[in-house]
Amino acid sequence: MELRRFGKSELLGSAIGFGTWEMSVRQYGHIDSAAATRAVHSAIDQGITLFDTSETYGPFTSEALLGRALGHRRREVVLVTKVGFTFCQDESDPRFMKVDARDSSPGNIIEHAEGCLRRLNTDYIDLLLIHFHDHKTPQAETMAGLESLRRAGKIRHYGVSNYSAPMLAACQAHGQLSANQVGYHLFDRRMEKAVLPYCREQGIGFMAYGTLAFGLLSGAFTPATRFVEWDWRSRGEAFGLPLFEREQFLRELRVVERLKDLAAEYGRSVAQLAIAWLLSQPGVTVALIGMRDERELKENVAAADWRLSAEDCARIERIFVEEDVPTYVDAEQFL
Repeated sequence: MELRRFGKSELLGSAIGFGTWEMSVRQYGHIDSAAATRAVHSAIDQGITLFDTSETYGPFTSEALLGRALGHRRREVVLVTKVGFTFCQDESDPRFMKVDARDSSPGNIIEHAEGCLRRLNTDYIDLLLIHFHDHKTPQAETMAGLESLRRAGKIRHYGVSNYSAPMLAACQAHGQLSANQVGYHLFDRRMEKAVLPYCREQGIGFMAYGTLAFGLLSGAFTPATRFVEWDWRSRGEAFGLPLFEREQFLRELRVVERLKDLAAEYGRSVAQLAIAWLLSQPGVTVALIGMRDERELKENVAAADWRLSAEDCARIERIFVEEDVPTYVDAEQFL
């Protein structure tokens, strides 16, 4: 597995990162903890060194599951988590907490980082990210909170998630970010316009989530696919884009079928094609992928060494044009 450096920092992580949003019960349904634990250990054995989670995944359940799954192997990996919210009791189900509001203030960041450390069963976090900025705390104060955690040895590196280029620039005036984690995949190219170029120029690691377009590029969906009410995709929108609205969804599935044919020419899956495409984009540090079992893991890892040719990439672009499916390069960002 290729290791990639996070911008100007000394942090190195595997090109494919193990994303754990799918290990949060309330967003993705039942989780087989034993299978997830096996997938975590198998991932490490196959060269994946970067594991990404967040206190909001669940909330809290993904961090706790990952902490238990890593066990004694924690120091073999780069552990990434995210803070920047407050939480309250879920009135509909008192067993759970729910996200209340964004809060990027230093006090909240420091307090919640302690919770992350506890759930992950570790005394340090390799990379702590602000999940979303609250649009009220000055970036200087947010950066000061992160720097305080670094000086205390609670975190080794810090960065942000879902930040626009101007927001990144405001942070850079008060320190050096190691990473920005944003959505980026074949159906969503918004980051190509400003964020990805800015990260390249400023030496900021670029972590892409949604590599498989939240399942669209897994090859598992058909025109008969319907999302149950508790599945967030049932709302139709994905981070500001209508990816799962019915008519758009059907057009996207036509693209996926043609991408499957292209991938099949190489004896590969459409998911592997999507991963290879993302890793070929200049400036991308990590492609984050949800992997709940060993089957998914093996398929994803096998894509890490596939290098697409210029002609392959051109054929991919032609498919989108011919099917009249947008990639939203110029769309307004949700950040």
